[in-house]
Amino acid sequence: QVQLVESGGGLVQAGGSLRLSCAASERTFRFYAMGWFRQAPGKEREFVAAINWNGGSTNYADSVKGRFTISRDNAKNMVYLQMNSLKPDDTAVYYCNTQPPKSSTGWGQGTQVTVSS
Repeated sequence: QVQLVESGGGLVQAGGSLRLSCAASERTFRFYAMGWFRQAPGKEREFVAAINWNGGSTNYADSVKGRFTISRDNAKNMVYLQMNSLKPDDTAVYYCNTQPPKSSTGWGQGTQVTVSS
């Protein structure tokens, strides 16, 4: 069974930084574009950032452009999200998945990011 495990979240002050990690249980994920998504209470899950299979192309939501950087290490089955200049509006549970998300994969537990004013 495939599994995605997110980690690296925490509580930081506005302007701070965090680096999120996503570990994939199966090497087949290296063939897919991967993305980070986030969900705040009462809101729909939204797209944050994506990276193609070899890391040569990235895409970001306008709200995080210039502040967040997505990267991947296929040899380690890992995807990362470096988050700088964090804002309170970045507070959410962050998830990784294929981009677009595969219905067969499901969602992991996510990692909580809380940014205080």
